[in-house]
Amino acid sequence: MPNEKLQSDIERIAREFAAEVTRLVARAIVDEVEGALAGSSESRRSARREHDAPARVSAGRPRRVQATLVERWVPDRRARRVPKFVIEATGIGTKREIVLRFGEHAIFEKGQPAPPPLRSSARSEGEG
Repeated sequence: MPNEKLQSDIERIAREFAAEVTRLVARAIVDEVEGALAGSSESRRSARREHDAPARVSAGRPRRVQATLVERWVPDRRARRVPKFVIEATGIGTKREIVLRFGEHAIFEKGQPAPPPLRSSARSEGEG
């Protein structure tokens, strides 16, 4: 018989809890509907005033990130393109040629002279 008492207590607590949740959810729904109705009449009035406003851009396509000014460049594996200031300092336009002459870990900084070339590349230029 103690199981029946425990079972009835559990059912009573569950019913009380369900009734409280139902009351809270119903109140939240009423508040949302009232807010939407009040907001829609206000939004119609403001839409008339802002009729000439530009349309919003859709959220489906992210904006393109603007390129930042490159002031330091290393021709490592992650490097994609050679910045203009490196081309101007070296006279070389491809990353492969820059790596051959200056090495993969050479550091180029804007406004600074180019790093010294590798010794092996200076000898190969004199031979060819």
